[in-house]
Amino acid sequence: MVKAITPLLRDFLQKESAGGIVLIFAAALALAVANSPLAANYMSLLDVPVVFAIDSFVIDKPLLLWINDGLMAVFFFLVGLEVKREVLEGQLSSWSKASLPLVAALGGMALPAFVFIGLNLGTPDNMQGWAIPAATDIAFALGILSLLGPRVPVALKALLLAIAVIDDIGAIAIIALFYSGEIDTGMLAAAAMVFIAMLALGRAKVASTIPYVLLAILMWAFVLKSGVHATLAGVAAALTIPLDRSSDHGPLERMEHALHPWVAFLVIPVFGFANAGVTLVGLEPSALLDPLPLGIALGLLIGKQLGIFGFAWLAVKMKLASLPNDVNWRQIHALSLLAAIGFTMSLFIGNLAFTTADQIDAVKLGVLAGSTVAALTGYFLLKSALPALNPAKEHHA
Repeated sequence: MVKAITPLLRDFLQKESAGGIVLIFAAALALAVANSPLAANYMSLLDVPVVFAIDSFVIDKPLLLWINDGLMAVFFFLVGLEVKREVLEGQLSSWSKASLPLVAALGGMALPAFVFIGLNLGTPDNMQGWAIPAATDIAFALGILSLLGPRVPVALKALLLAIAVIDDIGAIAIIALFYSGEIDTGMLAAAAMVFIAMLALGRAKVASTIPYVLLAILMWAFVLKSGVHATLAGVAAALTIPLDRSSDHGPLERMEHALHPWVAFLVIPVFGFANAGVTLVGLEPSALLDPLPLGIALGLLIGKQLGIFGFAWLAVKMKLASLPNDVNWRQIHALSLLAAIGFTMSLFIGNLAFTTADQIDAVKLGVLAGSTVAALTGYFLLKSALPALNPAKEHHA
């Protein structure tokens, strides 16, 4: 599928992999703090009110929601840039390239949802969380993958990246369709007008990134007040940024390169620290067997494996796609487990799906349990499935 890695893809993988390691530490720190004498301070910090006001236009939210609605909009903006580039000239630009990751990703989103629904049919209050285990955390997955170094085939990394990009598209659609609130049509119309202005800038090939950034912030504020989830403004804004196919210095490429380190080393770790803190004091192991956390954990572990590996196998056997060079089925199986690390996106959707503290804690428990087991088993399975490192390859890597 991939014969040579491009500098852009190499840059992405390196930064996302390193960011995944930072995210792991941020999540571990949040768990440690939430189960220490500092727990009350941790919770109080996240509840600090932050107010932004211009005349009668007021945004008044606790710090946690500024992180989830504001800071994460930057993450979704970067996701939008990556999706646009992959569709126009990357791993999703043709059927031959996109067929295997597309089919695998669709299976990897559908089956986890079915597993969750099957385990929560008797608990209607939990059904809103059906999309939580459908998500993949690309930063976390690539962080684990990076621990195996140059033994990992480039084609396998690219396949994981493509599956995650398609997974992100699915998550964006799910958030837009199922997790938006009551709509304020006036604010939504104002956001649409800003979006049209950004489209006009993009069609005119305006090279400066400043007008796009200013308008994107304005659109985010209108979308936030409209009732549609504000992070979707990041995706919509990204789709207006022009891609210069003749060079690597167009607005889209420059924004993507500039944002990667900020997202990988600040936005995602801050989100992880703010959302991974769950109090385990007094928690019985049997709590994981409750339908909500169990549905999430098994949705990730069983649903992702069956969905990604099973659908990929069917696609190849039915001649709809082909297995990449230098990649075997044992490696695809291990990849399906790494893709079961939901973490960032799963926690994000969980915060949209539920409002009670008990449900959100149950979501965190299920996501952390499922993602941890997926990370460990995926790592050791892939390690055993990889060939011994060629010294020449190690030198060139």
